Amino acid sequence: MKVNPIEMQKSLGGVNYPASKKQIIEKAESNGAGPEVKEALKSLPEKEYDSPASVNKAVGR
Repeated sequence: MKVNPIEMQKSLGGVNYPASKKQIIEKAESNGAGPEVKEALKSLPEKEYDSPASVNKAVGR
């Protein structure tokens, strides 16, 4: 899934890592994430993510 990396980073602002998929999605929604970003985050594997880069890497698969 192709997501604008800048939009993804804006959506992940303020996430305290390590963070679960659920925490990441909740923070993205409170940051006003767009539908593409929300869809990409919902497709993430259930695990702890240790940085925004690890989230981007998982989304890029």
